[in-house]
This record gives sequence, structure tokens and C-alpha cells, in this order.
Amino acid sequence: MNTALILTAALLLDAALGEPEWLWRRLPHPAVLTGRLIGWCDRTLNRGSLRKAKGCALVLGLVLLGAAVGTILSLFGPIVEIVVAAILLAQRSLVQHVRAVAAGLRLSLAQGRRSVSMIVSRDTTQMSEPAVARAAIESAAENLSDGVIAPALWFLIGGLPGLLIYKAINTADSMIGYRTPRHEQFGWAAARLDDLLNWLPARLTGVLIALSGGVMRDWPAIVHDAGLHRSPNAGWPEAAMARAIKVALSGPRAYDGVMQEFAWVNPAGARSIGPNAIDAAIASLWRAWALMLGGVLLFGLFHL
Repeated sequence: MNTALILTAALLLDAALGEPEWLWRRLPHPAVLTGRLIGWCDRTLNRGSLRKAKGCALVLGLVLLGAAVGTILSLFGPIVEIVVAAILLAQRSLVQHVRAVAAGLRLSLAQGRRSVSMIVSRDTTQMSEPAVARAAIESAAENLSDGVIAPALWFLIGGLPGLLIYKAINTADSMIGYRTPRHEQFGWAAARLDDLLNWLPARLTGVLIALSGGVMRDWPAIVHDAGLHRSPNAGWPEAAMARAIKVALSGPRAYDGVMQEFAWVNPAGARSIGPNAIDAAIASLWRAWALMLGGVLLFGLFHL
């Protein structure tokens, strides 16, 4: 059973079962264990001098650990590989979190704000309904890349070692990869390597969303809008999603009580949006996922 067919099975298993709460109530999720290790290193090493060097050492350690654990798990055969890969993919859980925002908005603005606060880091207490919807849709697009397409691609390229290395670095970036006084030096290596590992998946995600949404004719505009994003990678799936569901994304938003002016993505798109636009984004997630699944399956069948 080749890597592509193992990945196909893992994608289907994740889509069918998602995150089994009964299991993770009893056992720590691999991402939680990784986060605990990174948090301990942050508390222990991120002090004094040579913080950038210490951060580089942490990233090297995570790469070696991911490669070693992935190699060992691979020795147990394709069933274990399928289960581990499915655990580390996040299509169904992503859809569930985004759908919860739409459901919350249909109940009340306050519930929509509470739901979206679970998946974004920006201030949500004063968000309007369109701002809540935009935040959910942007999170959906970005996490399709980070949580589904990127891990799938790195599994396809490097098997379980490639997948575990990617997830470890992505977790490190989410914890310490910030340009703050505390983490600018210590998290530098994690942030830069995460950017590198997501460079191709982000652009592939944009293509998948655009192709499955029938908007490849807008690709030059998608490329332009992606270049306006503060992230070198997140703008690609976001710009493609905006065109696919015909909404305007990004724009002004508040972080830590300070309103920041960000450029609009697809500024001609609809701005007065709500739960129906979130539903459209969820449909786009599944279309892009299905297109990737079909491509992976065909690749696996042709390489039997």
C-alpha cells in the first residue's frame, strides 16, 4: 500500500470521524503533548542571552523528534500510519468549529461572537455580524491550508516523519512565532521554518479553492490580493475563498484593543454578510477537500 493510498484512507477516516471526544478526554492529543514540550522549553530556555540560538536549537530538536517518532510508528505498518495521519488531519473538526459560528449567529450576535472567539485571536467583543462572519471565513480558509492541505502534502512527500515534523513546527509557530518582545528572538526559527513549510501548501490550497469554486479565471486578482496580506502564506487561501464565495474579506479589525487597518481582499465582494456566507465557505472547504482527495487517489492508483 503506497503513501498516497494510505493518505486517501486517512483523509476519509478523518472526514468520517473527526476528533473522537471520548478518546481525547482519556488520553492527551499528540498536539497537546507537543504543546506541553514547547511550553516547557519556552519557560526554561527563553531567558537570558542567546535566545535566537536557543530557539534554533528547539526547532532542530523538534525536527529530529518528529522524524524519529514518525519513523518508529511507520514500522508498525499501514494501519497505524492511517490512524496517526487521520488524527493529525483536521477537515471534519475545522468544519465543525466554523459551522458552530454560523449556528451561533443564527441564535444571537453574542453567541456568534463567543463561537468565533474559539477560533480567532482578534478581539471579538465588539464585532458586528459581518465581522464575525468574515473572521470565521478567514479562519476556515487559512486552517484548510494549515490543518488539512499542508499536513496531507507533507505526509505525501515524507510519510509520517514529514507529517510529524510539519505538525511540530506549526504548533511551535502558533505558540512562540510572534513578533513580541518575549518571542521575537526565541520564536524566530519556528516562524521562519513554518513560513517555508507552508509556502507550497498555501498556494496549492488557493488553487484547490479556486478550481473547485470555478473562479480560476480570477487567478491574477487572487495573486494580487494575496500579496496584500500581512502573512506570506495565509493570503492565498483567503483571497481564493473570497472570490469563490463572492465576499470581501480582511479589512479593519482589532487586536488587543487597538483597531488595525488591513487591506480588503476582493473589495468588490459582499460586505454585509452573515451565517449564509459561512455556510458557503463550508461548502467550499468540502469541494477543495474532495478535489484534493481525488488527486491523491489517482496518484496512488497510478503508482501501484
